[in-house]
Amino acid sequence: MDDGGRQQVEEALRERSQRGDLAGTATLAIESYGPEILGYMATTGGAAVEVDDVFAAFVAALWQALPRFRWESSFRTWAYTIARRVLLRARRRAQAHARRLEPGSEALAAVVDRVRTATAPFLRTSVRDELSQLRASLAEDEQTLLILRIDRRLAWDEIAQIFAEEGDELDDAELRRRASALRKRFERLKARLGAQLRARRPE
Repeated sequence: MDDGGRQQVEEALRERSQRGDLAGTATLAIESYGPEILGYMATTGGAAVEVDDVFAAFVAALWQALPRFRWESSFRTWAYTIARRVLLRARRRAQAHARRLEPGSEALAAVVDRVRTATAPFLRTSVRDELSQLRASLAEDEQTLLILRIDRRLAWDEIAQIFAEEGDELDDAELRRRASALRKRFERLKARLGAQLRARRPE
């Protein structure tokens, strides 16, 4: 979807929301932004996260929060904010579950994790080329930063909103400061990936 298409979607979402059509708003939002958010979750979720379940949890969280949305950002930015928080909670639950394994089962869990990690890239259509494999090895927040800026082309202030902790209240100055910090982090990350990619190539 290009910028013009997204603008039309945003206007239609706002119109439905303002006349109280929550079901219509949610339906259009999932139809329009669901595929890219599902792709983001599949790329960054990790082997221990069931993407279908997490996406369903995202839709439920969006529906629950929809009456409180005040259009202080674009709907797309707000949806990614919810998606990232749902995904982080799912990852924490998966990690907590792994820690509750019976004594003596750590070795088996390690084998399972290795199999999942080795297999997942071949199962995901988005992870096929060398750069995608490098990106898949990054931490979740680094993957998110790359996806939101490169793949989704979000502005830095939008990305700063998505990365904000739940309950954070950002004034314009703080939003600019965080956006600047994320931009610098992004540049460092790009340089690091470029160096790793060059190191993989034969002389």
